[in-house]
Amino acid sequence: MMKTLHTMALSLGFGLLMAQQLQAQEQNCAPRPAVLAKLTDQFGETRQSIGLAAQGSVVEVFASADTGSWTIIVTLPNGMSCLIAAGQSFETLAELLPAGGKDV
Repeated sequence: MMKTLHTMALSLGFGLLMAQQLQAQEQNCAPRPAVLAKLTDQFGETRQSIGLAAQGSVVEVFASADTGSWTIIVTLPNGMSCLIAAGQSFETLAELLPAGGKDV
């Protein structure tokens, strides 16, 4: 389940990035150090997962165990990080795959 959720998040993030790349760069993007500082200082979020997307982009999920807030960002090869999604009620799951290794 976790693998599927991460794959879905990565796919969603990349799709949204490509569809709105120009608009997002103007509205929801900033240099990576500034984005990380805001996520850490303002929201208390730390990186929970990371993955590679197409064309050298990096997709990351940040979350706070204290507040439950979460943020998904994509960092482009040029060092700009763009907000893809954010919300509340983040939970870390440790689910086992069903017998046979098929994710349901």
